[in-house]
Amino acid sequence: MSKIIEVENLQLTYAPKTAMQRQALQNINLTVERGEFRAIIGPQGSGKSTLLQVLAGLEEGVGRVVVDGLDLSLKKNRNLLWQRVGIIFQQPERQLFEDNLYNDVAFGPKNMGLPAEEIERRVKKALQKVNLGEEYHHLSPFKLSGGQQRRAAIAGILAMEPKILLLDEPTAGLDPRGRQEIMDLFSHLCSNQGLTIILVTHDMEEVAQRADKVTVLNKGKVFMEGKPKEIFARGSELAEIGLSVPFAAALASALRERGLNVANLTTLAEAEREVARILKGRALGLKP
Repeated sequence: MSKIIEVENLQLTYAPKTAMQRQALQNINLTVERGEFRAIIGPQGSGKSTLLQVLAGLEEGVGRVVVDGLDLSLKKNRNLLWQRVGIIFQQPERQLFEDNLYNDVAFGPKNMGLPAEEIERRVKKALQKVNLGEEYHHLSPFKLSGGQQRRAAIAGILAMEPKILLLDEPTAGLDPRGRQEIMDLFSHLCSNQGLTIILVTHDMEEVAQRADKVTVLNKGKVFMEGKPKEIFARGSELAEIGLSVPFAAALASALRERGLNVANLTTLAEAEREVARILKGRALGLKP
């Protein structure tokens, strides 16, 4: 895979040279591969959302930031960036405003100056991806359920056909079924359609299940980075900065404390297999 995001020595300071000065990001180095699902986790105020805003061109720091070949230090690249990167904040349905769903999703492609035929193709394709069929096209977005509104807002981003999706707690406020549907959609877009996903979340179970790689931020710095299994094996270090680990990782740690030989676990499926192995071994009189 090739690199789609490169960040070198990024620093960002709010209100510099004032009494309110705050260092939001410090010496951030980050590389993301094309088609990767990257999770960014960290305690409150660690710089996660700020980093997403830099990658989206909404904030500007000091350092080298290249997104899909575009050097963000050059202002001429901003318009090109917004055609390649979509950002979804918490509760994106608050951005819905048109009289019907079709027009809302078409808003972005229209602003890109695309011909009517291409706009129609993109709108229908985007709504199909989020399972909102033609029977919804002429409804007011405000007559949809909360989960449907969330999917409608996501369709508006997908209609721009970005190469990268930046997600800041995209399932906040949804019920468990709604969260599952939205996260399954993002996983599908990544694995089946090659989109690069960067997810900011506090949900460690989702990170364990979906991420290819995890970046942990703390106090504006990269605290650690690696695959989910590597990150969650360092539970004591994560606990020091106020982060928990998925149930499976906590279970593995507890079993090891009881003297059992257990591998690092991250997902519930792995935990189920490991517990079954231990129980089978005990039934046969073997030491786990």
